Amino acid sequence: MKEEVREHLEQKLIPFWKALKDDRFGGYFGYVGYDLEVEREAVKGCILMSRITWFFSQAAVMLKDPELVEYADWGYRFLTEHCMDREEGGVYWSVTFDGKPLDTTKHTYNQAFAIYALSVYYEASGDGQALKEAEALYHLIETKMRDEGGYLEAFDRSFRPVSNEKLSENGVSAARTMNTLLHVMEAYTELYRVTGHREVRKSIISILESLESKVWNPVKRRQEVFFDADWNSLIDLYSYGHDIETAWLTDRTLEILGDEELTERIGRITEAMTDQVYREAFDGRSLPAEAENGTVKEDRIWWVQAETVTGFLNGWQKRPDRKEYLEAARSAWDFIRTYVADKREGSEWFWYVTKEGVPAEEPIVEPWKCPYHNGRMCMEVIRRLTDMGMD
Repeated sequence: MKEEVREHLEQKLIPFWKALKDDRFGGYFGYVGYDLEVEREAVKGCILMSRITWFFSQAAVMLKDPELVEYADWGYRFLTEHCMDREEGGVYWSVTFDGKPLDTTKHTYNQAFAIYALSVYYEASGDGQALKEAEALYHLIETKMRDEGGYLEAFDRSFRPVSNEKLSENGVSAARTMNTLLHVMEAYTELYRVTGHREVRKSIISILESLESKVWNPVKRRQEVFFDADWNSLIDLYSYGHDIETAWLTDRTLEILGDEELTERIGRITEAMTDQVYREAFDGRSLPAEAENGTVKEDRIWWVQAETVTGFLNGWQKRPDRKEYLEAARSAWDFIRTYVADKREGSEWFWYVTKEGVPAEEPIVEPWKCPYHNGRMCMEVIRRLTDMGMD
């Protein structure tokens, strides 16, 4: 499995994203249709630019490949020169193909992914300016994008609150979301890992306490997803993909913090989260997207399958007696390489396939479709199995 995943990363994912480098206007092309046609004048989502920058940075660190630093640098320059608002601060939602501000919404989720990218780019390149940019965004979130109750969501260019349709789904408009909280934690974890700043550590611990007290539903053994400003859940939604992703990301955060009491306490939640997803949703080879009011949405979405592999591998590493988790990770990887990975030359992964593996004719790349989940899955599998001595 480890060698298959490494080959997939090096021979499939990395070459695909290298080929999307925009040599004329900078950054990376923002849209590839199902027909594999690149739209060179498509919008460039700033989340996509952050995630591509993170991908090449992390791959450069893991594979010790200096050429990949150059691709990370290409993303970094576009991110900092075009996606960042040098007048008001923060990162835009999107820019035009040639780098002009398009959607100037400032979303907490978006700032978090820029921190995530900048922190790892700093590790890959040693560029101290990248770290300064990450630290500035951290302070921006903490001073302008939260209140006493926690992190807020969407703001206009001048940081006045606006509606949160960008991260609200299923007919609700959420004042707070599990998804934003999760990825702020993830971003802060990387920033803390490369800096050791105490204030960032305190922010992470506060997020973990919110996960424990506000997001986690101990009765249903799942996270709630969308909330009002007072953390009341707005909908009966079980997001299987987010729960298996949250379980391993939280365990990684706990590992980096190194607090035994916190690890014991929050670790019980992540263990229960993994167990519940396995019992309720995993069908032996893949994971459906979600269940609303008890009705399962059966699409096998690309990112959910990637998180399934990492999440169950993490669950097995925590509990080696749960060998079914290792089998689940292996089976999910087999499902991915058989059905989700597009075998056409010059392609990557399908957006989603049916339960039976039939692909949907959806874009291969667009502002949300990126190398973050699947690239990270590959690197986590390689890292974890290498650390366990599985050469």
